[in-house]
Amino acid sequence: MQWTFTLDQLPETARQFWAYFTDKQVFTLDGPMGAGKTTLVKALCAAKGVAGATASPTFSIINEYVYQDAGGKTRQIFHLDLYRLKDEDDAISAGVEDTLYQNAISFVEWPQVVAHLLPPDTIHLQLEVQPDQKRILREIASSLK
Repeated sequence: MQWTFTLDQLPETARQFWAYFTDKQVFTLDGPMGAGKTTLVKALCAAKGVAGATASPTFSIINEYVYQDAGGKTRQIFHLDLYRLKDEDDAISAGVEDTLYQNAISFVEWPQVVAHLLPPDTIHLQLEVQPDQKRILREIASSLK
């Protein structure tokens, strides 16, 4: 699947994303620094109904948000930014593996460091900036492992 959007179109793109990925939980986000990965996660959280501010987890590594699902049950979304981690041992020490195997949604930026820890049904996404500043978000088939 692929979406092309401007920042103004991001809320609608987020709605379409969740309509397409109705039952998926772990997503990797690959793209260059400044592509808008954190901005995308903020929009996806907003589309799920996360209340309050969302922020980049660059220094905290893992941010946790909550929302109410259609049945009124409280659910979690984890946003992981692994840019500062050196290796898989760092990731395990930071609790990354624990978040990936909960019954929760996880977005993983800079996922290469945890490629072997990712669940087999992980959805791998690529975010690109176009010369006209539009973004392309696409599901990529290649494995990170």
